[in-house]
Amino acid sequence: MSSSADSLFQELQKTLAALMQGQGAAQDELSAEARVASQTLLQTLQVQHLALWQQMLNANKDQPAPLVAEGVAKDRRFAHPAWHESRVHDYLRQAYLLNAEYMQRMIALLPESHEKNRLMFFTRQVVDALAPSNFIATNPEFIQAALDSQGDSIRLGIQNMLGDLEKGRISMTDESVFEVGVNLATTAGAVVYENEVMQLIQYAPQTKKVAARPLLIVPPCINKFYILDLQPENSLVRFAVEQGQTVFLISWRNVTADLGHLTWDDYLEKGPIKAIEVMKKIRKTPQINALGFCVGGTILTSALAVLRARGEDPVAALTLLTTLLDFSDAGELACFVDESSVAMREATIGQGGLLSGRDLSAVFSALRANDLIWPYVVNNYLKGVKPPAFDLLYWNSDATNLPGPFLAWYLRHMYLENSLRVPNKLTMCGQKVDLQRVDMPVFMLACKEDHIVPWQTSYAGRALLGGESQFVLGASGHIAGVINPVGKNKRSYWVNNQHQKNEILTATDWLASAREVPGSWWPCWMSWLNTHGDKQIAAPRRLGSADFSVIEAAPGRYVREKA
Repeated sequence: MSSSADSLFQELQKTLAALMQGQGAAQDELSAEARVASQTLLQTLQVQHLALWQQMLNANKDQPAPLVAEGVAKDRRFAHPAWHESRVHDYLRQAYLLNAEYMQRMIALLPESHEKNRLMFFTRQVVDALAPSNFIATNPEFIQAALDSQGDSIRLGIQNMLGDLEKGRISMTDESVFEVGVNLATTAGAVVYENEVMQLIQYAPQTKKVAARPLLIVPPCINKFYILDLQPENSLVRFAVEQGQTVFLISWRNVTADLGHLTWDDYLEKGPIKAIEVMKKIRKTPQINALGFCVGGTILTSALAVLRARGEDPVAALTLLTTLLDFSDAGELACFVDESSVAMREATIGQGGLLSGRDLSAVFSALRANDLIWPYVVNNYLKGVKPPAFDLLYWNSDATNLPGPFLAWYLRHMYLENSLRVPNKLTMCGQKVDLQRVDMPVFMLACKEDHIVPWQTSYAGRALLGGESQFVLGASGHIAGVINPVGKNKRSYWVNNQHQKNEILTATDWLASAREVPGSWWPCWMSWLNTHGDKQIAAPRRLGSADFSVIEAAPGRYVREKA
């Protein structure tokens, strides 16, 4: 995975070089029809630029000229009146959008392939970076802010930039407002077990009766767990507790250099496998229910495959949120993964070492640069404005390190070789794993606009598991689609009650006959989970047990550790 700023810059340079060579090799791959289309695109671009140039020369200050570049009106980067009040800046923004559209349409003519997707992705990085809104010399809003503040915005912008250079990252929110355990991750509970990989949190009941089977939540290890417990009004953890679930949650360690030896097997054995063992002893139950989110779902499912290979059946029902089991289309993250990049990771940190949280964060920010990088460059540095407080962006900036052996194994066997889907191909924790043996009922959620876990690929995971599954498609993206609290009554989700089993049905066909339901998917999931919770029992009076005493209050030490 090319996760450092240097690696990303090298990829951008390669893309620019390819584009500046004309269409060269790309033209050789085009069909005759596509070649005609490419010539038409070039001719259209020339006509548009000529019209735009003439428009600027003949501009009438009293009458705004019609737009040549259609995307201008919808592009929030150029929404400020200053962009159209100046004929020069109006020309700059429209010329930029015409060129950007041409570059992307040219690449779209190439045959479908992994390399085409990479070229499209890195071209978008170049296009986003070169927007005239990102530079002092070409952004009229910088000039306007400087005039309005009598130059103070420039001083504040430099001050903001120096502060971010000291932190090593761009500020996305007012970080002084939030503190984990104070106004984030505040659901009451306690750490009842810990090892070098994770802390296990048990949350205090908020109902008199609870489901006999407790629920284990396995969040992704590539960021902090409190995305699931931000604030009371948008906490999935609190919602589950309020619905009568006894919730346990894994808080992954933010690993330091001395833990750079940890492997994929360590995360399975010392993560969900150990957590399940502890939960069964604390609650004195033969089975639990479990939920995995994103890579936490991949880890959890892998752990269950190991346990089933050992002849154990400790989980009655499984929930997977935006999880990849089939990596045939791994979304935009796959643009960072090829044989050379994986081999480089294996050679450098594969036997020990860390992928720093800063580098990992840079990768995810690059996936949505126009949302997570450039708006903050413009506002923080050019306009001298500090970003407002936003809990989700605070979480997004709270980076985590990953151990090199874990990462290298994951990249090769999942993203690059897509081996998890093949029965008995992978050995984990000494066992050949087969997902068909993970045969408990499954609730699967994917999100329609997810760029990290494409919903169609998440859907393909249904056929790999051995049990019946209920698939639900949420609106929005990877985070907003999951964190969709009931109280806000926003968005929607799709269900298809005609196809609950793992039938041979394409994702497109499933959606075509699905029914859209307004609001949050959380109640739908809870209704399903309640059917697998076993009987109702009195809520536990204390957390932990005689063998697993309380170590500290939730959210624990591990989540507070900084990368």
